[in-house]
Amino acid sequence: MVDEIPDFYAVIPAGGVGSRLWPLSRADAPKFLHDLTGSGHSLLRDTWDRLAPLAGPDRIAVVTGRAHRAAVEAQLPGIPDKNVFLESEPRDSAAAIGLAAAILHRRHPDVIIGSFAADHVIRGSRVFEFAVRDAVEVAREGYICTIGITPSEPAVGFGYIKRGGELIVEGARDASLVERFVEKPDLETARAYVSDRSYLWNAGMFISRADVLLAEIEANSPELHAGLLELAEAWDDRDRRGPAVDRIWPKLKKIAIDYVVAEPAAEKGKLAVVPGHFDWDDVGDFASLAKLNSNGRKNDLAILGENARILSDAASGIVVSHTSRVISLIGVKDIVVVDTPDALLVTTSENAQRVKHVVDALKLTGRGDVL
Repeated sequence: MVDEIPDFYAVIPAGGVGSRLWPLSRADAPKFLHDLTGSGHSLLRDTWDRLAPLAGPDRIAVVTGRAHRAAVEAQLPGIPDKNVFLESEPRDSAAAIGLAAAILHRRHPDVIIGSFAADHVIRGSRVFEFAVRDAVEVAREGYICTIGITPSEPAVGFGYIKRGGELIVEGARDASLVERFVEKPDLETARAYVSDRSYLWNAGMFISRADVLLAEIEANSPELHAGLLELAEAWDDRDRRGPAVDRIWPKLKKIAIDYVVAEPAAEKGKLAVVPGHFDWDDVGDFASLAKLNSNGRKNDLAILGENARILSDAASGIVVSHTSRVISLIGVKDIVVVDTPDALLVTTSENAQRVKHVVDALKLTGRGDVL
């Protein structure tokens, strides 16, 4: 039995427009609402199940769009209504996480919050729990702490965190200051990072005292901070909440938390990192989905779909089937096939990142019926 952390609140930002895994995911059903690993649960539910032993079911909040409320509550029947924070439209991670921080700080002034994306895949729950506990201890000392993933390969699809000097914190076994963040590298640079051993993948997990996080937002984006506080002040009054969201939320600055909190905090020596020695993936495209479902065996064909009817001969890659059609693949390597009732995608693992451009093109042509 894992002991809950009494002053800890887990926050799950659950947003997205379904562009990177189209046509499997859509605007009304982003990837966090899908079972992409064969676990029998959506990625959102898997995230909840990882966090419940640490925070307890009454101290998990989800930040999501109004359009996704019913689906979120159906998948998380144990979530209290007061812990579902609804956005009127996407405003990126700084606004989403900042809103949760402002509301929870108003309710619990000494709360420590941890932000964990709804659509990431993590294997190794016990190791994950150890890393979160270490990060909470670091956060108690006034640092904003992130969990960096120990690289298993020179990945070019992730950003990296450069560890700096060691940080001695009682109760945290391995913490460091963050020297800098680096964007997604080319393959040669990624190989150098992995060989260096002081670089970790940036998984976008942040643990901090809510007041410390809000102070960093205030220092770097005062208008965003003011809007979040105004929303938080009205949030627990049902009559005031809706009008406040409609009036304030669309005007909030649209920016990632990395730019308004993490990178400025690193420059000030206020950002720390603890390593996560667990398997992690943000399932950023169909290539990573294929890898997840074939256990990394490049010559295998991964198949998703409850009633998929696939015939293959010397084929590799991934097939996602949500129809009754028979799909036959012969002698094709690293293929990606996604078959849905109203849209068919065929590409390769190498070009999987370009799926988003198809979605953008469909938007321009007004084909909202398949988005």
